[in-house]
Amino acid sequence: MKCNLCDYENKENEHYCVNCGKNLSSQIEKTDFLFGISSFLKIISIFSLILVCPGVYLFESISRLDNFSSNSNITLVFAIVSIAILFFSIFIKAIAKDMCIKNIKKEKEMKTIEQINIDNKKVILRVDYNVPIKDGKVIDNNRIKQSLDTIKYLKDHNAKIILLSHLGKVKTEEDKEKNTLLPVKTELEHLLNETIEFSTELKGSALEEKINKLKPKEIILLENTRHMDYPNKLESNCDKELSSYWASLGEIYILDAFGSAHRAHASTYGISEYLPHAIGFLIEKEIKELNNIKDKEKTIILGGAKVSDKIGVIKNLLPTSNKILIGGAMCGTFLKSQNINVGKTFVEEEKIEEVKDLLKTNKIILPIDVITENGTKEIEKITDEESILDVGPKTIEKFKQNLTGETLVLMNGTLGLYENPKYENGTKEIFKYLETNKIDTIVCGGDTGNATKKYNFAPYYLSTGGGASLEYLEGKELPSLKIMEKMENKNE
Repeated sequence: MKCNLCDYENKENEHYCVNCGKNLSSQIEKTDFLFGISSFLKIISIFSLILVCPGVYLFESISRLDNFSSNSNITLVFAIVSIAILFFSIFIKAIAKDMCIKNIKKEKEMKTIEQINIDNKKVILRVDYNVPIKDGKVIDNNRIKQSLDTIKYLKDHNAKIILLSHLGKVKTEEDKEKNTLLPVKTELEHLLNETIEFSTELKGSALEEKINKLKPKEIILLENTRHMDYPNKLESNCDKELSSYWASLGEIYILDAFGSAHRAHASTYGISEYLPHAIGFLIEKEIKELNNIKDKEKTIILGGAKVSDKIGVIKNLLPTSNKILIGGAMCGTFLKSQNINVGKTFVEEEKIEEVKDLLKTNKIILPIDVITENGTKEIEKITDEESILDVGPKTIEKFKQNLTGETLVLMNGTLGLYENPKYENGTKEIFKYLETNKIDTIVCGGDTGNATKKYNFAPYYLSTGGGASLEYLEGKELPSLKIMEKMENKNE
């Protein structure tokens, strides 16, 4: 089928143009009508210029010989009218193309939960309950709390709610026992103040029977989806049969697991190929906040172990960043690029040249002193047997100076090994400074989020995404969000 927007010849079974994305399945669109009018007028004008005008001119010439009409301008009039029709056809085609482009953009937007009919439907809600658990209890329920708005909205619309989530990695039978969502069920029941159903089965008649017994507003939480990863990694490899089966359990699919959106797994990606789908309130909020920090002027604080995890973010956000403050073990690679000995600190040698280029921007702020196993050290005095475990007091003051006057900060990663009281001062002091000076701070990453809780720091926004947030800020497409676009919502 030929696309009338870009003239690309598509296969007969294509719903959308492979080249430009135009909807090919709808043949009665206003744009198709305009394209038809444009083509019709173009044919008339060309026919007139090639055949009618020469014929009229010949007739005129014969008439002049017969003294029939010595002052006739019929040919000129026909030519002018034909050219005018040709230009008008081009103008109509331009309008149709503009409408098409706007429609394509609109189709590619993700539907939100408020734009899809979920009334009295069985709704599969993919949440991110990959939360820390100790002694059978959830110790950080932020991700569970963040899912409540979507759950309550579904309840308000009498939906029967089927919750899916992963927890940790499952590579053995022992991992199955350890990584169970039962503690999450208990925490969710506490937050909702109601009893919810739980299924240890992820497939089979027992699960189907429980779902079929659900009444409107009732909730069932299925066991950790990654239990299907042992032994054949069906969840993580987005097994089609598993995706199709899970889709058969519901009528609508809602993705609200931003922290897993960078994974193309059966429960985050595969199901949406079989059901009408939309994003929940949490993902909508995450995208809004992360887009906001992409565009606005800010200062970035980065920590953690690996430069390779953050270098894409640095490059993508550098143009809109005033300064980038580097702490954590990752500062070792930056310091090593300046020929400074960093002892046993982890260094990514293959990133040295990239780091050197970044330092040329004069936006990167590095530590001038650090805390090692032997206490505070000037960076030039680190020995071969020492590791960088936190930033030092002079660096903390230097970072504070660079944060003075800032109104927006993005923080990912802690400045030291904060779990150990000996190496927590950098992270703790910077949190205190941000809070005292009322600087809006967006925090991304699991460790950084845990640190905010430890030090009672309330950021302006705490993202539920770790790797997903970083990849989004880096400018990468997240596969489970990509497939949520309207133009892929073919089964609705």
